[in-house]
Amino acid sequence: MKILIISDTHRKNDNYMKVLQKLGNVDMVIHLGDVEGSEYTIQQAAGCPVEFVAGNNDFFSDLPSEKFIQIGKYQVMITHGHRYYIGMGNEMLKKEAVAQGADIVMYGHTHRPVIEYAANIIAINPGSLSYPRQDDHKPSYIVMELDSKGEAHFELNYVE
Repeated sequence: MKILIISDTHRKNDNYMKVLQKLGNVDMVIHLGDVEGSEYTIQQAAGCPVEFVAGNNDFFSDLPSEKFIQIGKYQVMITHGHRYYIGMGNEMLKKEAVAQGADIVMYGHTHRPVIEYAANIIAINPGSLSYPRQDDHKPSYIVMELDSKGEAHFELNYVE
């Protein structure tokens, strides 16, 4: 199973289209907020199920601020993160995710990619496909794959 994890596209979907073309078929897309009304475009281009949550810039959206989804053997919490003061670190979010039974927490908002393995939680932030803020300022995304044993593997990728 191959899952594309993205965030903070802010209605600029050119890099998303490039990533889809590069990856070929994916089994799921997870968008972690700040889609800004382009849900239909993202859904139609994906050709597979898409999970969305609302970000701080998704005004007037009826998307949930967070949700829990099952991916293989993993309980996954997806959220934008701004309600957990994620700009100051991800500790509060990780504690909440663990308290709610999550194995993996995925978030956005900071526009900085993270793949962090801790004893009781995996924290994932794909960065931003439109407005990256990490040192090299490359648009980024993460691909999650479940191997034949059902184990999750995460790869951070950049749009060149």
